[in-house]
Amino acid sequence: MTEMTVYHEHIPVLLSESVDFLVTDEEGIYVDGTLGGGGHSKEILSHLGGNATLYGIDQDDQALDAATSQVNDNRFTPLKGNFGYLSTLLPPQTHGQVAGILLDLGVSTHQIKEAERGFSFQEDGPLDMRMGNLSGVSAYQVVNEYDYETLRDIIFHYGEEKMSRQIARAIIDSRPVETTGELRNIVSSVVNKRFEVKSLARVFQGIRIEVNRELEMLKNVLQQSLEVLKPGGRIVAISYHSLEDRIVKRFFKAGNHDGEIEKDFYGNPLSPIRPITKNIVTPSAEEIDKNPASRSAKLRVAEKIEVEGGTI
Repeated sequence: MTEMTVYHEHIPVLLSESVDFLVTDEEGIYVDGTLGGGGHSKEILSHLGGNATLYGIDQDDQALDAATSQVNDNRFTPLKGNFGYLSTLLPPQTHGQVAGILLDLGVSTHQIKEAERGFSFQEDGPLDMRMGNLSGVSAYQVVNEYDYETLRDIIFHYGEEKMSRQIARAIIDSRPVETTGELRNIVSSVVNKRFEVKSLARVFQGIRIEVNRELEMLKNVLQQSLEVLKPGGRIVAISYHSLEDRIVKRFFKAGNHDGEIEKDFYGNPLSPIRPITKNIVTPSAEEIDKNPASRSAKLRVAEKIEVEGGTI
C-alpha cells in the first residue's frame, strides 16, 4: 500500500454526547449523514437493537471503503452521495420513519492529511478540495477562473477574511496558480504575519465551501430532514465554524432558514421542529487535549414535533 492510498483515521468528535442525544428508539432507523471512517456509526450501532437500521452516507469513495471495512454489521447500509440529497438517497419506505439523523460537518482528518486532495495549506498538492468525485468545480477553477468580485466575496463571506480584497487581487495577479503551496505563498505575501495562519485557514475554508457547495447542501439536508424524520425523531448537528452553526441554529429554532417562527391565526407557533439543547454542547477540556481538531466543535440537537389533528 502506498502513502497515497493510506486512510488517515478521523477521530469522532463529541462521540458519546452525540449518540446519547441521537438514539431514542433502540429498534429505529438512523442516518449517519457524514460517515467518514465510520467512528460515529460504530458507536450508534452499539446502542441499537437487532431490528434497527443504520444508513451511512458519504460522497468520498475512500471514506466509504474505510467505513465498510470497519463497520461489519448487517444492520448497516452504506450509501454513496452528498447528504444534501438525503430524501433521494434514502429508500422511499423510510420517509417519515427515521428516528435520528447525525451530521458531523466540516472536513475530515483524512481529507486534510492527504496532500493530493488539496485541502490543507500545510501540505503541498494540487488545487482540488473536492470531497468526492461527485463535485463539479475544483479549487483550481475557483482560484484561476473566477472573476475578482466573485473570488473576493467567497473569501470574505465563506472565509470571513477581512483582507479579502487584497488577497483576491493578489491571486488574480499571480495566475495561473497550480498548487496549494503556491496559493499559500500568495496569501502569505499579503496578510499580516501575526495572523498568517488564521488568514490561510480562512481563505482555504472559503474556497473549500464554494467547491463543495457546503452551505447549500447543509440547508438542503436540514430541510429534507423534516420529510424523512418521524414525529419525535431527532437531528444532531456538529458544526465547526460560525457559518454552519448559524444555519443550524436558525433552522432548529424555526424550521426554516429565515429563523422566523411562523404563527397561526391565533398567534400559536407553527414550527415543525424544536431545539432540545438549550445551550450548545462543546467538547470537554480532556477531549480537546486528546483531539485538538475538536476545539471549535458545537453540537446542537432538535426534535421533529408531533402533529395532531393537522396542527402543531
